[in-house]
Amino acid sequence: MDFFDLDGYMCLTCHFIDNNWTLQKRVLSYTFMPPPHSGLALSTKIHNLLCEWGLEGRVFSITLDNAYTNDLSVDTLRDELNLKDLLVCKGDHFHMRCCAHILNLIVQEGMKGVDPSIVKIRESVKYVKGSQARKQKFLECVSLVSSGNKGLSQDVSTRWNSTYLMLQSAIHHRRAFQHLDLIDSNYKYCPSKVEWEKIEQFCSFLKVFYDSTLMFSGTNYPTANLYFPAVYLCYIELKKQMEGDNEHLKVMASKMWLKFEKYWSEFCGTLAIACVLDPRYKMTFINFVYTKIYGECSLEFHRFNTKLQSLFDAYESSHSLQPSSSNALSNDHNVRNDDTFDTMEAFKVRILFYLFYIVCFINVD
Repeated sequence: MDFFDLDGYMCLTCHFIDNNWTLQKRVLSYTFMPPPHSGLALSTKIHNLLCEWGLEGRVFSITLDNAYTNDLSVDTLRDELNLKDLLVCKGDHFHMRCCAHILNLIVQEGMKGVDPSIVKIRESVKYVKGSQARKQKFLECVSLVSSGNKGLSQDVSTRWNSTYLMLQSAIHHRRAFQHLDLIDSNYKYCPSKVEWEKIEQFCSFLKVFYDSTLMFSGTNYPTANLYFPAVYLCYIELKKQMEGDNEHLKVMASKMWLKFEKYWSEFCGTLAIACVLDPRYKMTFINFVYTKIYGECSLEFHRFNTKLQSLFDAYESSHSLQPSSSNALSNDHNVRNDDTFDTMEAFKVRILFYLFYIVCFINVD
């Protein structure tokens, strides 16, 4: 191994919406990160880069993966910025974990102890791709059963989404594999009818997580407002499988649920605020979801309301908005207060801008 392969680098990227409401992304720094890669060292490096770019007081949140060192670095950076009173709401919304990474951890938990039917698909794909002669024979099978020109994907065991794509492509070529089983005596991995049905069920279950991951990984549009509805669909799917009759999916969903609960409770509040500001959802959708999960007039929904009110108050104070009545977030929709409406509209415009204004993504190798 080349000694220099062990070097560490850090990439700091900022995402913001410009005055024309266009999402922008800029790499602020791709720099060598000498050891130690401690929380303090990372925090100091990030802080110096923010100061260098004049962004020290313009960061709303920072997004990282779940490494323990990253948690320490964010805590240290938050404390340092709070000493100068530079964070909104004292940094209550400062630390955001990467949503795609969280979903990856959740699904990986469920994929532990791979089902034998998935192993058969993996071995089938390896067999077909093992030599040019086998590839040619499989292509002849594809042509005979008219399963189309879709490629056959091989997975990487550490990436569950590649396993999903492998299963999806195998299902598409199911009849080709069955035909290969008839004409090739060396092919020993063709799933049975029951196993094919199980694979289809796995694919159907994982699809909602795969689609959500793709949505969170978008680069040409803001994604914070998409988190809450997408993760709610994951919640519904997990609940459905845990209460269903399929024992394999029930076990898988139960494993995933433990991880899901941990991250849902930790970050649903902040990202629900972004959902409120999306005119397609607003407060009605948040109320609906919290009611479905926690029941009517839940303590969790009250906490969310309090968090939203505090964020409103912070922007009202810092940007000298017109005074609003104390019931700016009241649930009484029968009375319209024009002053409150104007203030809330101004708040929405400002916070939509600032909520996505600077989101730094840190990747340390």
